[in-house]
Amino acid sequence: MEKFKLEYIWLDGYEPVSNLRGKTKVVAFDQFPTLEELPLWGFDGSSTKQADGSDSDCVLKPVALHPDPARRNGALVMCEVLLPDGTPHPSNSRAAIPHDPDTWFGFEQEYFFYSDNAPLGFPSGGGFPAPQGEYYTGVGHKNVGSLARQIVEEHLDLCLGAGINHEGINAEVAKGQWEFQIFGKGSKRAADEMWIARYLLLRLCERYGVDVNWHCKPLGADVDWNGSGMHANFSNLAMREAGGKEYFLSLMEAFEQVMHDHIEVYGPDNHLRLTGLHETQSIDTFSWGIADRGASIRVPHSFVENGWRGYLEDRRPNSQGDPYRIAGRIIETIGMVDPSALEETCPLALAETG
Repeated sequence: MEKFKLEYIWLDGYEPVSNLRGKTKVVAFDQFPTLEELPLWGFDGSSTKQADGSDSDCVLKPVALHPDPARRNGALVMCEVLLPDGTPHPSNSRAAIPHDPDTWFGFEQEYFFYSDNAPLGFPSGGGFPAPQGEYYTGVGHKNVGSLARQIVEEHLDLCLGAGINHEGINAEVAKGQWEFQIFGKGSKRAADEMWIARYLLLRLCERYGVDVNWHCKPLGADVDWNGSGMHANFSNLAMREAGGKEYFLSLMEAFEQVMHDHIEVYGPDNHLRLTGLHETQSIDTFSWGIADRGASIRVPHSFVENGWRGYLEDRRPNSQGDPYRIAGRIIETIGMVDPSALEETCPLALAETG
């Protein structure tokens, strides 16, 4: 038997944004373990704002397993937090969301690298670099530097080595700002892999003395620099296979009806980012538009050209959002529309499209 280093990873009880936590359990197995073989494990919830010191036991339940490419015989174990009686802890957002494996998600995680309390590449004496323009998908030291490029390339390799469905990286519109994309089939799988990808980036940055700033508007609301989002691309079986403009319009009507419920789980301080400027719609307005990056929901040209079939992009979630809550809320809203009952439930949509 060999000993494996199992990194149990979970979300703590801090609000409004949970932090990632992790600790290593060493267990002997004949070979790389399966998820079902992993034991429950306890931790001190009083140190993570998940329990009182007089009754501090919390339980980690493994829910996703990946090889850890940075360790020999290592594994990354995403966990839910349970109470001692086995019920989900109040901070356990994963246990509370609906799960539909036929609903697919692609998350676009934007973030800033920070060093010495400023974005990586900003002038060391304060102030700002050259205005936005050449940074997005930029190349060259003056646009992206060397350290950031090295980190994002290593992060990409770590994610691929862990078996995460990482789909790409690019420099973003601000200096020191980057993005990576994670795709998954089903709300829980997509969100599990996003949290693991975030964990790997944070752990990697320890080596370089660089921090990751996930805040949606770290430079402040008044500066003329884009914030950070976590745009959520989504589709369900009906959107991919049946589609149709009538169904699309009924979905948009449903999203508008519960727009405030979405904003509640789309990340804190979103009012600083969703201003109607910098490729956003105002936080108090819902809109959709074809290829419109200033809309709440961007509709790709390919979606329309394919008979209103495919995926849509919700541009409102921000970079600190919990992908469990975001995916869960989108599934709930999609579930408000029954395609088979469209003529009864959405006569207005039918009238608008003839």
